[in-house]
Amino acid sequence: MAEVDIVIRGGTLVDGTGSAPRKADVAIDKGVIVGVGEISAKGREEIDASGLLVTPGWVDIHTHYDGQATWDERMTPSSIHGTTTVVMGNCGVGFAPVRKTDHDTLIRLMEGVEDIPGAALHEGLSWNWESFGEYLDQLESRPRDIDVAAQIPHGALRVYVMGERGANREPATDAEIAEMKALVREAIKAGALGFSTTRTMVHRTADGDLTPTVGAADAEMVAIAEGLKEAGTGVLQWVSDFKEIDHEFNLITHLVELSGRPLSFSMVQADVWPDQWRDLTSRLDAAAAKGLPIKAQVQGRPVGLMLGLQGSVHPFVTRPSYAAIAHLPLAERVAKMLEPAFREKLLSEAPEAGHPFVNSLAGAYHKMFDLGNPPNYEPAPEKSIGARARASGQNPDEIVYDILTANGGTGFLFFPLHNYTDFNLDNTLTMMRNPNTLFGLSDGGAHVGAICDVSVPTYMLTHWCRDRSRGERLDLPFVIKSQTHDTAQAMGLLDRGLIAPGYKADVNVIDFEHLQLRPPHMVYDLPSGARRLMQEADGYVVTIASGEVIYRNGEPTGALPGKLVRGAKSAPAAA
Repeated sequence: MAEVDIVIRGGTLVDGTGSAPRKADVAIDKGVIVGVGEISAKGREEIDASGLLVTPGWVDIHTHYDGQATWDERMTPSSIHGTTTVVMGNCGVGFAPVRKTDHDTLIRLMEGVEDIPGAALHEGLSWNWESFGEYLDQLESRPRDIDVAAQIPHGALRVYVMGERGANREPATDAEIAEMKALVREAIKAGALGFSTTRTMVHRTADGDLTPTVGAADAEMVAIAEGLKEAGTGVLQWVSDFKEIDHEFNLITHLVELSGRPLSFSMVQADVWPDQWRDLTSRLDAAAAKGLPIKAQVQGRPVGLMLGLQGSVHPFVTRPSYAAIAHLPLAERVAKMLEPAFREKLLSEAPEAGHPFVNSLAGAYHKMFDLGNPPNYEPAPEKSIGARARASGQNPDEIVYDILTANGGTGFLFFPLHNYTDFNLDNTLTMMRNPNTLFGLSDGGAHVGAICDVSVPTYMLTHWCRDRSRGERLDLPFVIKSQTHDTAQAMGLLDRGLIAPGYKADVNVIDFEHLQLRPPHMVYDLPSGARRLMQEADGYVVTIASGEVIYRNGEPTGALPGKLVRGAKSAPAAA
């Protein structure tokens, strides 16, 4: 081995196995890791990693880049946070299979469930496909910075087979169920990584209707599981309220037993059901004891709403005076809001009726926080807007008003919607430490006007491994393994997630001491000029995908080695 493409020298290697950090060089050639240890070969590029961490690239298994991946070369924000593989098609929403008559239906579904602007989707999507296989071909035709993998979404499948009846959640006939089964089998064989569905009442279309898959009969789900069994590969991804927890958990257990395929579902602590996650965890543990591959996807910080004048929601959005100026450009809105008479009038108004969620949110000052810089995602209760108002004798609306109108109206308040019932992340810590959970739920590419959890992989290092002061921390090797090896294994991507000879050369070189999240901010770079929340980080010195440097110090190099991942991947022979 006289010369190789890249040698990363002298770094502190955290290789994804969970082993303790160690000093080691890493040699990369032709997109593959070819040596780890003391490397004598010269690299055509030499990267000095002295004093820096060297890790595998993150494998993010819960994203929604289904549209963006068809028009954009860069899977940001994920790729600027060290992620080198993203799995999309989650939550039963996506854009294939599709008939020409149903384009708008799938856009309205994605817009409602995942808060991706319909205008951007209408302009950005080419619709050069009908079948799921043709959609994969479209993805494969575009170069991009990192790898993408797709799952076949139940919502699109149901509308394709049943038309308007499927969108209206009518029961499928035996013939329609058989067709869904065949199409799932066909999609898996074409390269779908799995199948996803949603059964929660929270997910709704842009018109406020329940998604097509809510209430789908057990027979329909059983047939789809049989389709995966016949394909011989693939995973199941599940979202549910688990309101009827016995039936729902028994159903997913049956599907896993029948198909022989792994299943993961989303798990958070919701204020309305604060102990449901404990029940689910007990059931998970019991299933694991039986050898069933069922896991819960959990997130290492609150599922947090960003409340701001540029976003989808904020505490004044239902006040009549604000509604009258909501159409104005941001600068004009802020100028109007800074007028003393307008401020006094708006603050004196009651919210308009008919918006129960927004109005309950607007009055929940005890769970509303100034996010700050650097962002604080585990704020103490005494830092809430409500606590600050009590301490200062102010009306909490006045504090909110000042924060939202500061800096040209670009600031955000943080509202921890889930995982913050007890005003700390101790329960989340318990979830993450359970061997039957997976790190997930970043929702990269989605909720672009209200949530920016895509930076969670970075946060796992900064907060949980270095900065947390309100409780226990996590070991760095555990966190690295959890968002590389473990997530890759869960999806059947056995060729990545480790730094070892033969594995795909997806690597991060990180200045751990100075790794830091920047505050979220709004950009307007989606098709049609639509908005999306963006968040960067300092400290990613180099990100390598498929053996090519794609980012240096947070800036793109122009390299686009990312590919479509078709189906499960075997472990390298060298392993």
